[in-house]
Amino acid sequence: MGKQSLSLGRSDVVQLKEAYKWIMHPLFSEELGVPIDGKSLFEVSVVFAHPETVEDCHFLGTVCPDCFKPAKNKQSVFTRMAVMKALNKIKEEEFRKQFPCPPNSPKAVCTVLEIECAHGAVFVAGRYNKYSRNLPQTPWIIDGERKLESSVEELISDHLLTVFKAESFNFSSSGREDVDVRTLGNGRPFAIELVNPHRVYFTSQEIKELQQEINKSSNKIQVRDLQLVTREAIEHMKEGEEEKTKTYSALIWTNKAIQKEDIEFLNDIKDLKIDQKTPLRVLH
Repeated sequence: MGKQSLSLGRSDVVQLKEAYKWIMHPLFSEELGVPIDGKSLFEVSVVFAHPETVEDCHFLGTVCPDCFKPAKNKQSVFTRMAVMKALNKIKEEEFRKQFPCPPNSPKAVCTVLEIECAHGAVFVAGRYNKYSRNLPQTPWIIDGERKLESSVEELISDHLLTVFKAESFNFSSSGREDVDVRTLGNGRPFAIELVNPHRVYFTSQEIKELQQEINKSSNKIQVRDLQLVTREAIEHMKEGEEEKTKTYSALIWTNKAIQKEDIEFLNDIKDLKIDQKTPLRVLH
């Protein structure tokens, strides 16, 4: 039987992390009693340490020093992304000179440093009305000094943070109002991203009770239409900023009495464009 050559392309090589998943997924599934779903928002992260592997990467730091720059909160510069970047830059001949092919068998086993469970962000949306003329939308802090005691963001998010047992949150809304301006009518759309929540399943009745709890906690704001939404719905809310309409009412004093005939010309104004600078108290 004649000799046969074997030619492997990049797509034929299985990455170590994929091989690890094939082995560990069934074990995790059996231990936890749940099926494995690659699209699940719940993730189990396992961090390993293997000194020999780090030593294998040292020559890459010499060949491609720009690929390995110290980063904050990183224990090693030899991250997966940095190593992949360096391998894509190095020529095959140079790689063979610096690294044995096939590689030497490892002499030590790897050790597990930590196992971390985390859940993807959950999004809650609704509308809020603001009745106070002394309440900013977000915490008003300038040069480390807090100007007002609370904010719309805090009056809503603090309740959600507690109930969802999340690590943190991100508040966003369709536009914003000045600190001394009320928000009436149907209210302003808002959304809150809850980061790594420890509770994610709620019935519609529980969400309704949560809304009532928020509304009872303060007479400065009220929320309505509170609901769980998807990330895509948040993007839709942001896109709606370009199409939303507002209704303003204003009280005007004049030095002399004005008759109805004096202001009839206002009805003839069409497509009036108003330029407004953003007040400093909104830019905080």
